[in-house]
Amino acid sequence: IVAPPGYQAYFCHGECPFPLADHLNSTNHAIVQTLVNSVKPKDVPRACCVPTELSPISMLYLDEYDKVVLKNYQDMVVEGCGCR
Repeated sequence: IVAPPGYQAYFCHGECPFPLADHLNSTNHAIVQTLVNSVKPKDVPRACCVPTELSPISMLYLDEYDKVVLKNYQDMVVEGCGCR
């Protein structure tokens, strides 16, 4: 790999407690799942904090013929998180 020398992938972490607040960027499915989990926690897991928005990175590397190649990789950097 010629460039970049590294990159920040970032990651999501955190709780998705009942009731799910608006700022947690939750889907309707996650809201229902969290509600059911509050009643039957052994049957249904809590919603999880996961990436909801990802951005690409570009990479320069040398191929098998020592030619410099530019390649774009989609969904490599976490830009937003939410409960899903």
